[in-house]
This record gives sequence, structure tokens and C-alpha cells, in this order.
Amino acid sequence: MYKYNKLWVYLFIVPTLLVFLTFYFVPIITVFTTGFTEWNGFNAPKFVGFDNYKMIFTDDNTLTVSLINLLKWSIIATFIHVPFGALVAFIIYKRPVGWRFVRGVFMIPNVIAVSAWAIIYRFIFNDQMGLLNNFIRKLGFSNFHTNWFFDTQYAFSAISLTWVFYAVIVTLLVLSDLMAIPKELHEAAKIDGATEGQIHWRINLPLIRGSLGTSVILSVIARITMFEAIFLTTKGGPGNSTYNISVMLYDGIINYQFGYANAVATIMIILGIGVLAITTKAFRMNKSVYN
Repeated sequence: MYKYNKLWVYLFIVPTLLVFLTFYFVPIITVFTTGFTEWNGFNAPKFVGFDNYKMIFTDDNTLTVSLINLLKWSIIATFIHVPFGALVAFIIYKRPVGWRFVRGVFMIPNVIAVSAWAIIYRFIFNDQMGLLNNFIRKLGFSNFHTNWFFDTQYAFSAISLTWVFYAVIVTLLVLSDLMAIPKELHEAAKIDGATEGQIHWRINLPLIRGSLGTSVILSVIARITMFEAIFLTTKGGPGNSTYNISVMLYDGIINYQFGYANAVATIMIILGIGVLAITTKAFRMNKSVYN
């Protein structure tokens, strides 16, 4: 009977394994191997060793600029985006008056595609007809004129504002963890004289570190792969002020440098693995929160 059940387990695993190999493992191996080739997509790939990586690291400063921008966006994601989403989760968890309305409104933006939001923000930040500049001028700054996406001083901040407060994924992850905390822990803490703030700081936060860590991973990796919001607004400019590694990959593709583009993609994969490892360690996500 045991062998019969084991056979069925294998039969159910096989389709999933085939999908994984076809759509994930094989493409990743292809990306990694062709990163060492010169390939225009038409001719057979030609092995060139580390030439693509030498080009990425030494020919210009685009990788350096991309990594600096990624670092700044990662800091914003970790210390503003994730805490904001967590704060909304704590508010909804306490169920104040109107919490259902807040929950519904907060989740609406996520049903709109990133590309659509990028177009919307192009109008919001437009100097002549944009809501933001017109609002600032109505406050008394009648001579205020700024093309946010086309000004080196403001473009990075403008791109950041297109995503930083849309943290519904963080909110859902944290809220689910908060709702899973046994009520007995809170009741015991109150009996011992703990205040509401102490309960949140000493009990709730340590017990939701897994969801917070997951939120950081998802948020930072989203910055690594962020493309639509940049391409449809600044295209990485002005200058390189909003340039990132996804735009680097795109530039390689449109120039038919697929070997170069896949080398960039390999770096993106390595960065993602690094973020996963560092965050897992920092939040002790491989350890049980109740031990």
C-alpha cells in the first residue's frame, strides 16, 4: 500500500517538475551559458569568454550608476516602502472606524498595471497640466516650473514616488502574520501589565519578522527588475540619473547584443540571490519565531 501511494506522489510531482525544468531551469542555464558568447540572435552563439563581463564592468560606468541607483532604491524600499505597508497592516489589524474602507481603497491601485501607472504619473508630474505643479502654484508659488521626469535633480525622486507608497503586498503579508498570532499571548501580556505599545514592540514585531523579511526580499527584487515605470517615463535619464540594470539589459537586447544582455541578466540573478541570502540571515527567517 505504501509503494502504491508513493507512486501516485511521483505521478503528481512529474508535471510540476517538467514545468519547472522547461520554463525556469533550462532558461536560466541558457542565460548563464550564452552570457559568455557573442550572439546577435541570428547567428550561432560564439564563445568569447568573459568579454561581455569585461564590457559591463570596465567599458563605461553604467553598471556603477545602476548599482548606486539600485542601492538607493533598496534603502527606500527597506526603510520607507516596507514600514509603510506594515504600518497600514497594523492599523487595519486594530480595526478602527472605517478600516474596511481603508483596506479597499489601499488595494485599488494594485489592480492597475504598472505601465498604466507610469502613463498616469507622466500627466501628474507634467509641468503645464500636471496636478502636482498646479497644486504647488496654487499654494502661492506661481513661478514654480519643473519637468520632474526630465530634471536631473528631481527625476530619481519622481520615479520613487511612482511605487514607494503602493505597498499592498507588504500589508497583506504582515496582516496575515498578525492575524495568526495566538490571542493568548496578548492576553497574558496584558495581565502582566504590558501596554499596547509594548505588545506591538515586544510580541507582534518579533513574531512577524518572517513576513517583514519576505516583504523586504520582494520589494528589493522588484527594484532590481523595475523596468516599465522607468522606460515609460525617463528611459533611464536624464543622463543616468534613473538608469538601472533592467534598462541595461534592454539596451543590450535592442542592440542585438544578446550575449551581453544575458550577462547582465546573470548579474541580476546573482543580485537577487544575494538579497535573498542577506535578508534571510538578517531576519532569521530560517528559524521558528515561536522558539
